[in-house]
Amino acid sequence: MSHYAGPLLTLTVAEAMRGARDAGAETWSGSLDLGRSCTDVHLQPDAWQWQGARYPYPAMLKDRTIYYWDGEEFAPVSRFSGSLIKLVPTVWGAPTFEIDGIKMLPTAKESPVEDARRKVALVEPRGKVVLDTCGGLGYFAACCLEAGVARIHSFEKNPDVLWLRTLNPWSPDPGAPASGGRLQLTHADVSVAIAQVADASVDALLHDPPRFGIAGELYSQAFYDQLARVLRRGGRLFHYTGSPNRLTSGRDVPREVAKRLEKAGFKAQLVLDGVLATRR
Repeated sequence: MSHYAGPLLTLTVAEAMRGARDAGAETWSGSLDLGRSCTDVHLQPDAWQWQGARYPYPAMLKDRTIYYWDGEEFAPVSRFSGSLIKLVPTVWGAPTFEIDGIKMLPTAKESPVEDARRKVALVEPRGKVVLDTCGGLGYFAACCLEAGVARIHSFEKNPDVLWLRTLNPWSPDPGAPASGGRLQLTHADVSVAIAQVADASVDALLHDPPRFGIAGELYSQAFYDQLARVLRRGGRLFHYTGSPNRLTSGRDVPREVAKRLEKAGFKAQLVLDGVLATRR
């Protein structure tokens, strides 16, 4: 799917644009791509112009929501197909996303892109072939491309997440010149598709699965055995686990993960909010 190139609005942006108009300004300068760039918008009493197109001032926008132009109106970047999934703005520019109100990426202390950059650095992707098991919004892939990865293959199971990626300017586009043909994005369940990945064919692994209660198969011994099979000896894996509260969950998920990875053939240690492991 091609990436959306139109304007993206939030409540803050729309209010700033209207405020400039009401103050008598003819031009407003700001971002229409969630902080990726700054642009000029020509203001008129009942509409605004940008890149040769004319748009109405939206009447009612909600906080914590991103809107795109669907050809007729500004619509929220959200879908409901069994679960409500939506792109959510952050103070950092790069958005997170939610499924049924549950935030999928950490954003409290830093940008989700910066968070991804620190984790990607652990597997040292420069010049390597990397497998990204659960692509999400693509921030791991974007950081790998930035770091000089030779090739990265990302899997994403949820079609609505893939749709969010086409509307998120922070998500890497496999077809864009900046990707250089190094990013392959596949719509598939990695727990099944990994069986088709050749033995010892990847140099590094990034595994950022949904929480255990949603996708237990991605924490299973059988899946970890597959990760060990496709990773060359000496290759690194970063496995995000989060930090579930042991008192409320009754489980120590990071240590359970490390123990299973050790059994699969890794040397594992707890790092950041996950597990860093090396294929023995």
